[in-house]
Amino acid sequence: MRMKDNTVLTMEQSAGISVSPEGIVSCDGPWTLPHLAPLEDRLAAFLWPDGPTVVVNAGKTTAMDTGGAWLLQRSLGALQRDGRQVELRDLRPEFAQLLQIVSTTQAAIPPVEGLGARTKLEQVGFLAWNRLNQWKNGLAFLGESLAAWLRLLATLRSIRWRALCRSLELDGFNALPIVGLLTFLMGVVIAYQGAEQLRKFGTNIFIVDLVGISLLREIAPLVTAILVAGRSGSAYAAQLGTMKVTEELDAVRTLGISPMELLVLPKALALVIALPLLTVYADAVGVFGGMLIASGQLGVSFTEFLTRFEEAVALRHFLIGVGKAPVFAVIIALVGCYQGFQIRGGVDDVGRHTTISVVQAIFLVIVFDAFFSIALNWWGL
Repeated sequence: MRMKDNTVLTMEQSAGISVSPEGIVSCDGPWTLPHLAPLEDRLAAFLWPDGPTVVVNAGKTTAMDTGGAWLLQRSLGALQRDGRQVELRDLRPEFAQLLQIVSTTQAAIPPVEGLGARTKLEQVGFLAWNRLNQWKNGLAFLGESLAAWLRLLATLRSIRWRALCRSLELDGFNALPIVGLLTFLMGVVIAYQGAEQLRKFGTNIFIVDLVGISLLREIAPLVTAILVAGRSGSAYAAQLGTMKVTEELDAVRTLGISPMELLVLPKALALVIALPLLTVYADAVGVFGGMLIASGQLGVSFTEFLTRFEEAVALRHFLIGVGKAPVFAVIIALVGCYQGFQIRGGVDDVGRHTTISVVQAIFLVIVFDAFFSIALNWWGL
């Protein structure tokens, strides 16, 4: 092709296959490895001519390597297995010799048994085996984490204070706005919905009991943990997964440093400190939201609200809510870090395990919260 400045441009010919109006299949261009991916896609959707005999004209094939010969032999062999005759025309002698070598080698390889579709029983066994391996890896990670915690308690000087303070800032201080906003809205919603019912019976003052006990005991620690799981747990998985993909974790191990002590323990310890503090902050903000609605909807003043709050809401409700927070923190940190270490592939695997870490952390937080509720009810608390 020529342009106005008489510069000659040449376009590299691509491999192709087509059918002429006479029903003759034509193989064109270089059937070589760089061109096989689009050619294989074309062959997968190719409509071969009808009839007992298929004529293939390979005269326009400009180049062929082992990959191209294998692809051509596979396509022709599929036609022959369907009971149709194949007539190959005008193939260069060197290409025909390569095609013969590929055909002979392919015939000499015995078929592999047992690679067909799995039966239902095999699928169940495969799924059970995968789940068993996941449980085994999870228990091994939990045991390694516990051993690292014990070593840390034995030698407190080994705590990495800089990493700990950095995690406290990222996972604690920076989470204050979103935690405060959401728990404030939760307090508003609980008080507003309760006000509609309490007004009917003239028991407006009991809005304090409803807001105080529900927020301090259940809602504030649970909502805070869910927010931190989505915010920090996903970040842990993404960070460790990216470090594993880029082989930074291997470099850390090469230097004789344990990734558990360098990356996991500072995050877990920081979250154990930050989550109870965030829960206390969420308690205060949520109760304040309930106070505003109680004052506006039920005529309960701030003074009356605080007086009733001191009488009706026992200290144990606050302690139970705050006591759950460290357990939730350990769950979130360990699940996020574990999923980060499980990443094996590339960027897609990082995103998948990040999502899994959030889902598993939230699920386990809710499960343990339900367990605490049942156990405390049995103990009369």
